[in-house]
Order: sequence, then C-alpha cells, then structure tokens
Amino acid sequence: MKRVVVFGIFDGVHDGHRDLFGQAKEMGDELIVIVGRDEVAARLKGKKPKYSEAERIRMLKQEPLVDDAILGDRALSVYTVLVRCNPDVVCVGYDQQALEKDLREWMVERDKQIKLYRAKPYQEHALHNSLFL
Repeated sequence: MKRVVVFGIFDGVHDGHRDLFGQAKEMGDELIVIVGRDEVAARLKGKKPKYSEAERIRMLKQEPLVDDAILGDRALSVYTVLVRCNPDVVCVGYDQQALEKDLREWMVERDKQIKLYRAKPYQEHALHNSLFL
C-alpha cells in the first residue's frame, strides 16, 4: 500500500483543501493528513486557529478522501511524525514553498528517500489568499 501525507493547519475544510486531498490521493492508496498543532499554527500564522486541533482532526476525519488525520509535531522541522507515518509520498500545497524547502533539507540530512510532490493550485486562474501575503 502506498501512503501519502499532506501537511496543513486546515482551519475549516474548503474546496481548495479537498482539491489538494484529491491530488494527493491520486498518488497512493492511503492519505494521511498531518494537522498543525494550535501553538505551531499561532507561530506560523500569527494567530490561533478558529477551530482547536481536536476539532480540526474531527472535521478532517469526516472527509471522504482522508483515511486518517493526526497531529503534527510540537516543534518545527523535526518531522518525527513522518518517521512514525513512514510515507512513500509527501504532497505539499502549491503555496507551501517554505515547507517544501524544509522537508528537502530534512530528507538530505537524514538520507530519507520520500517522493515530494507539489500540488497544483485549485482554480489556478482565480485569486488566492496567498497572493495577498
């Protein structure tokens, strides 16, 4: 069985997230969503998420394409959650350049051979929140 993981805060699941799940699921048999912890979300986004990490996990587990949703690490860049999941593929969102760079460095340092794929944007020609950051 080929396991794929995606990372994110997922503070309310929307069609863009569902598109990411669909793209990720096309690369494997099992999709695991790694959900950013409340404190990590606050550090990365400058504010606490609207929904708690427990609520976000619950919402994601209800999504048809998601096989499991688990909490990420409490610290950035350690990726013990990846060691536990042992994925074949990590699918990053189109706007997760910093995460992609960090994952590549982590994989080189630890000699990990995990395929890394960047998803295409949902509705590519529409305006995205990331364009305003």
